[in-house]
Amino acid sequence: MYPWFLLAALPLPVLSAVGKTHGVPPSHVAKYVPTTSTSGVGQTWTCLDGSKQISWNAVNDDYCDCPDGSDEPGTSACPNGVFFCKNVGHIGSTIPSSRVNDGLCEPECCDGSDEAPGVCPDKCKDVGEEYRKVMEAERKLRKTGSKIRASYIAFAHKEKKRLEGGLVDLEQEIATREKEVERLRGIAKRAESLSAKELERKKQSPLYQSLLTHYTALKSLQHEYKQHLEREKALGDILDALRTGYNPNYQDMAVLEAVRGWETLAGLPRINNSPKEDKKEDEEDGLWSAERIERELNKLLNIDHVSLLLEHEKVVDEPSSQSILLDVTAYLPDSFIPPYLAFREKLLSWLELLGIKAGSSDTSSEANRARQALSDAEHSLKLTQEELQTAHEDLSDLFNPEGFGTEGEWKKLDGLCLEKDLGEYTYEVCLFDEARQKPNKGGSSFSLGKFTSWNKLAEPGTPEYYTRQRYTQGAKCWNGPQRSLELILTCGTENVLLTVSEPEKCEYQITGTTPALCLPVEDGKRDEL
Repeated sequence: MYPWFLLAALPLPVLSAVGKTHGVPPSHVAKYVPTTSTSGVGQTWTCLDGSKQISWNAVNDDYCDCPDGSDEPGTSACPNGVFFCKNVGHIGSTIPSSRVNDGLCEPECCDGSDEAPGVCPDKCKDVGEEYRKVMEAERKLRKTGSKIRASYIAFAHKEKKRLEGGLVDLEQEIATREKEVERLRGIAKRAESLSAKELERKKQSPLYQSLLTHYTALKSLQHEYKQHLEREKALGDILDALRTGYNPNYQDMAVLEAVRGWETLAGLPRINNSPKEDKKEDEEDGLWSAERIERELNKLLNIDHVSLLLEHEKVVDEPSSQSILLDVTAYLPDSFIPPYLAFREKLLSWLELLGIKAGSSDTSSEANRARQALSDAEHSLKLTQEELQTAHEDLSDLFNPEGFGTEGEWKKLDGLCLEKDLGEYTYEVCLFDEARQKPNKGGSSFSLGKFTSWNKLAEPGTPEYYTRQRYTQGAKCWNGPQRSLELILTCGTENVLLTVSEPEKCEYQITGTTPALCLPVEDGKRDEL
């Protein structure tokens, strides 16, 4: 290899003696053909951009003539030129013309064609063999991974059939439940109508009418009581003003008696240090004090008399625990007890059907049961409708480019949890759900975020779009932002996490592999050699 500074000692013809197509990519070789001038003297060539025509001898003469640099594909004369390395035995490559003949062996040009002959050795055979080994290993990996990916796609199609079948079943179930709700609604309406009639009948009982009379009396007394309190307060204010404002030296006995009477009634100390008389209260046992009246009268007035009436009916209609019919077994021989019990059950069921059995004609209970049955049916209908909506959403996401991929290849991995143990912490990523940081020696785990989106910098549906997942809105760092995670995925035969890093505070980055990214290998396509 010649040092670059020795190139200056080489004769100029050596530097310029390169082929006209040296550095030209195979796709452009046909364009580097001279044209005979119209005068018949010499040959010309037109720049590839068509801007000018130059002498054919000026091509690759180490002097830039064309604005687009196309006349110097094999030299570094044009700053905007591009040099093509053939790299026989490997893959052709291009480098900027500025790196041609700079005395450095470019790795992209393993054949050394970017430098003068003898400067850089031709390593393309070894490089090509190593490259082909790597590519073959990658091809095998992709081939194996693509088979697994195909199974994921097959799973998605089975899931599609399952969801579609489930939609049909759910729609039929909803139709059945809707009919049942309508049927129970009609029953509930009829039961409530009967219950209302029965309730009106029971309201005619002397007990209920007495309760209403007592309620009206209490309400009236409460009204009068409040008016008396208001008048007492007004009179008290007047007497207080008189008590503090009258002249005790002015011997008006009427005023004095009024003040002394008010002090005694209100329990106030007498003015001018007069001895205070004890207040005597003559309260009858069992009567409510003013404080209790104020505190509990409203509760008493707010009692639901209908509920009291119905509770009273239950107590009255409840069969006696000492019923001869139910206790007659105590008087029967043991051999007669089994047939008697069977007869008794049949008899009770007949009485209930005929409405004779105590409590069986309680229409309010029937209405309650009907309302409960209707409520249960409506709840079941709502749950089934929500299940149908969820199934529709799952079906729409199945082959959605922004969901589980255009082929549904990611559905199989929905909710799959992957872990990476780093000694102090174990990092867990549940795909399409949540990522966590879990301490291995006790303590609380932290959310690193929930799945938010795929790679927003790529077009949905492209392979690059599915190489990154974003997990955001995790647990807040102390004196920092909320935790977030970027999961970077590549093709692999296993779903596995490889590395964990924290490029920025509380912003994590995890790499991993998955067969879902292994696209099928195109057997007809081969690398250029």
